Amino acid sequence: MDAEAAKTARESLDLAFHMSNVLDTGLDRHTLSVLIALCDLGLNPEALAAVVKELRRETMSTPPQPAAAPPPTRPSSLN
Repeated sequence: MDAEAAKTARESLDLAFHMSNVLDTGLDRHTLSVLIALCDLGLNPEALAAVVKELRRETMSTPPQPAAAPPPTRPSSLN
């Protein structure tokens, strides 16, 4: 990608991110970038929106999982 194309892509993402914030979508810049890339590849934007909504619903209904405990370590005298 040449410098001008990269600049245009960055400006487009900045504009989309600003619109996303105005609409209070809760999408971060990286997620928005991935969604735009998927749309550019031909995925249906309405289907992607449905997936995002479903993932948020699942996240809200799933209780937080405790972090996994680190594996036990052997005393240094046994190494």
